[in-house]
Formats: sequence, structure tokens, C-alpha cells
Amino acid sequence: MRRKIPSHSALLAFEAAARHGSFARAADELARTEGAVSRQIARLEEFLGVTLFERIGNRVRLLPNGARYAAQVRETLDRLERDSLYLMGQPSEGASLDIAATPTFATRWLIPRLAGFQERHPNITVHLSECMQPFLLAGSGFDAAIHFEHPAWAGMHVHRLLEEVLIPVCSPSLLARAGEGASLDDLPRLHRRQNPDAWQHYAQGTGITLTNSAVGARYDLHSMLIEAALAGLGVALVPRLYVGAELEQGRLVTPWPQDSAVAKNFCLVLPEPLELRQGPIRTFSDWLLDEAGAMPA
Repeated sequence: MRRKIPSHSALLAFEAAARHGSFARAADELARTEGAVSRQIARLEEFLGVTLFERIGNRVRLLPNGARYAAQVRETLDRLERDSLYLMGQPSEGASLDIAATPTFATRWLIPRLAGFQERHPNITVHLSECMQPFLLAGSGFDAAIHFEHPAWAGMHVHRLLEEVLIPVCSPSLLARAGEGASLDDLPRLHRRQNPDAWQHYAQGTGITLTNSAVGARYDLHSMLIEAALAGLGVALVPRLYVGAELEQGRLVTPWPQDSAVAKNFCLVLPEPLELRQGPIRTFSDWLLDEAGAMPA
């Protein structure tokens, strides 16, 4: 069955004219004559059976149907361009993977380890995208997701990677400014906006008294909290797995007890059982599970 799709030239002319609000400016952008752009749009309107522009003398005005169609066409053309550039950038011999991951896990745990993966598998390119919320993996264009365990992943295949255990950290300079004998309750505390009760749970789990556990600046991401702690702005509750290097280097310290409670579990999410997967995604999944398994308890 033949698809009912307008010509590519007509869609390009229409999108440019809609964006500029002018046939003449669209013609300049596309290196065509204004008459050629006008004819392309007239053919598009005839094909659709819908008037897209109102002609008033030498001026044109996009009609409501035209405005809606312009937004849809622009999104389609943008997606087609992205997909084309993506394919153009693929290695001639090799494979690629598209992985969705939570941003701080990607920047502070996964990316620092990817050099080891690429050294062992130079023919596999790993593309990473930010993933803040669970989503329907099948048909999304992603080969896998790295996220927290969540009921929304029901029906998909989830493999546990790492536990998120929160620890209080701060810059040594903050302790120096506070003076000897300063308690945790005396220091400014930093919060992650999505987990406003973290300090309250920490106080309950460790028996440390906090006069008002909710007081303090709030940040969206753990990566922001870590940078704020490094800058001496306060004490942050962050996953231990994100700050191993800073603790080892002495840039952050954690002189308070650790609450053993697990905040969340990171997991690898696949649309199909791992044992049925072959090729690059199986290679990447096996490597990721091995890396997680090698982490100290």
C-alpha cells in the first residue's frame, strides 16, 4: 500500500515558511525563489486538502491548522535529522548500544569505568542518555536502562547491580571552620529535593540527635550535593559508591557513623531475558554485572 506522505521538498518549504512567517525568508534559507516556495506549499495544501496559510496581499499568516501541522512536521524532521546523523556516525565495522541511565550514576560510576570496557571491546560504541523516571523500554530505542528498582519495570527483566547506602560527607575545611568539638547538629546540612526525609531517617538509624533535620539547602541531584559538600557549603548525605575517590584523596571526610539502611537498589533493566540476548548487549550486560560484583561490600 502506497504511503500518503507529502514530498520532502514540500515539507521543507512549509516548515521553513512557518518558522519564519515569510515565504521570502524561507526561500533565502533554502536557496530557492519565493515563487518556488509558494508553489511547493500550494501543492502541499492541495495534497492535504487543508489551507495552511492565509494570503493577505504580499503577506502570509499561518492558520491554526497550519501551526499545529508545522509543530508536528518540525518534530518529525528534527528526529529524521538526528537519526540520520546518528547512523552517519556509526563505525563502518562494529556495533553500538543505546543505554538510558540515571544522570549521577552515569557520570560518577559508569563513565569512569567505560574506558575499561572500550579497551576490551573497541568495536562496541556505548551511547548514554539521561533517564530520570522509569519508562516503557520496549520500542523506546534503548537497548537497556540502568535505574532504581521500581514497580514500573514490571514485565521487564531486572538484574540487581548495587545498593545505594547513604553516608554523611563534608569538606575538611568545614570541620576546621566549625572548630573542635562541633557536632553534626552544629553544621549546615544539605538535602536532595527528591528525598527530603533522608536526614530524619539517618538520625533515627544512628541515634544522632538533629534538632531540625529539615533545615538546609536543597539540590536536585546527588552530583550537585557532592559538589556543594566539596565547596564547604555543608554536610551532604550521598551514596558511598559516588564518593570513593574523594574520600580516599581526603577531599571529603565522613567522621560520623554510617546508617546501614539501603536507600535504593540500582539495577540493569532489559526488555528480554539476558540468557536470550546475544551480541553487544550481552557483552555489555555481562561486563556491567561483573563490575558491580567487584565493588566492595
